[in-house]
Amino acid sequence: MRAKTRFLIILSAILIAAVFFIEPIPQDPAYHLFADTRSFLGVPNFWNVMSNIPFLLIGTAGIYYSRFKDRPGMMTELQYAYIVFFAGVFLTGFGSAYFHYAPGNSTLVWDRLPMTLGFMGFVAIIVGEHISLPAAKRMLVPLLIVGAGSVTYWNITETRGAGDLRPYAIVQFLPMLLIPLILLMYRSAYDKVGFLWFMIALYALSKLFEELDSETYEIGQLISGHSIKHVVAAVSAVVFLHGLHTRRPESEGSPA
Repeated sequence: MRAKTRFLIILSAILIAAVFFIEPIPQDPAYHLFADTRSFLGVPNFWNVMSNIPFLLIGTAGIYYSRFKDRPGMMTELQYAYIVFFAGVFLTGFGSAYFHYAPGNSTLVWDRLPMTLGFMGFVAIIVGEHISLPAAKRMLVPLLIVGAGSVTYWNITETRGAGDLRPYAIVQFLPMLLIPLILLMYRSAYDKVGFLWFMIALYALSKLFEELDSETYEIGQLISGHSIKHVVAAVSAVVFLHGLHTRRPESEGSPA
């Protein structure tokens, strides 16, 4: 095992252990209070619901694109990981719309479950394209189990009155730390990685709009930060699909 890989494993173990040294994190009820609660055509929270349509569109396009094994910008051996990623994007469109139609912990489960599919599929893709293809293939199913398990664990603890978001926080945020490190430390099997950085930047921007939900809505009361978050996050998936279509394999860049 290379020193760089050992470093990432040790770093991950330390960060995961550190998270479990803090107190359990229950779901903040204020999370369900969004700035834009306007109804239209009988749909409550209309814009927060309808702004999920881009997820459905790009998810459908990505699943269709990933079905074919002759794509030069995709590793055939990772086909299921690409499909899982775009399926997560597609299902997030439904889950998030359902949650925003009736915000609450019970519907939030269906928002978070498909997002973990996208997160874990993307982790497997990055590992396979940069570190080790065999490792990525072995990791995909366990990663999906861990992702779904983190949401299930949170839901069970929440219903018992002792909610704990720590595992879900690890699933969502640890990859956002590790993936940039992987991009910096390892050579890609493909000739383009700039779109991956752009994708990560867009995702970070979407999280910023999520935090500035009310502040954004107060600027003219046209659209809220959370609605913009959905669109920006969906655009990040568009960037990924475009990158898959335009990049080509490096002659000497394939992971072992």
